Amino acid sequence: MEKRICAIRGATRAENSRESILKNVESLCREIFEKNKVASEDLVSIMFTQTRDLDELNPCYALRHGDVGIDVSRVALFAMNELETKGMLSRTIRVMVMAYLSSDSEIYHIYKNGAEVLRPDFAK
Repeated sequence: MEKRICAIRGATRAENSRESILKNVESLCREIFEKNKVASEDLVSIMFTQTRDLDELNPCYALRHGDVGIDVSRVALFAMNELETKGMLSRTIRVMVMAYLSSDSEIYHIYKNGAEVLRPDFAK
């Protein structure tokens, strides 16, 4: 089976609490991994952004400490603040998962908890 590197996008919203950020990052990443059939050995890196109004917990920490269904302990993670623009969606965490998937795989981008407005074309 031939594989290619793919970028899987997603976003969720959370309250500014450790519990909410942990729960929402865990839920978002678990769904991305499950729907796209991503295994630990397929992962290359995972990048997060979050809006400045979410400052209680780093999403990388949330991913490492949440139950996402696969081992992410050896994956390169990176997080940064989202570029601020007028009218931007508040309390938002975005993710881009880079992974090797079968060349014929359909990619499922996941937007949930109010973040569907960012990409209604992906939020089916």
